[in-house]
Amino acid sequence: MSRKDKDESKEEEILADEFLDDKSGEDWAGEDEFEGQLAVDVYQTKEKVVIKAPIAGVTPEDLDIAISEDVVTIRGDRKEEKVIEKDNYYVQECFWGSFSRSVILPTSTVAEKAQAMLKNGVLTIEIPKVAQDKVKKITVKAA
Repeated sequence: MSRKDKDESKEEEILADEFLDDKSGEDWAGEDEFEGQLAVDVYQTKEKVVIKAPIAGVTPEDLDIAISEDVVTIRGDRKEEKVIEKDNYYVQECFWGSFSRSVILPTSTVAEKAQAMLKNGVLTIEIPKVAQDKVKKITVKAA
């Protein structure tokens, strides 16, 4: 390793240490609080669109699901049971607080018949598709 590479490596270590040792009370983005984003899987069968999201630590009462037109929005709050001082953490990868996620649906659905279940920390939303025979096609006439 050249002297230049060693100097650059040492500089990266110092910057990383300063970043990790930041005691300002702000996160890396310079914000005190932000809304987390939820990871989702979205797939479709012949009859429905399915959205799955792992949300361990959230009760059904802490979830709000809205379906409007072609978008599903999931909002919730993961509450930390015990507050730990930031200085006492060695590693903190779990997100605590408000989160949300909006998903654009791949096809027309019947929002009124949607169902949501929370089992073993996984939220599953099933939204029936509009039956193809109920989709009205219009022919264009020359004027």
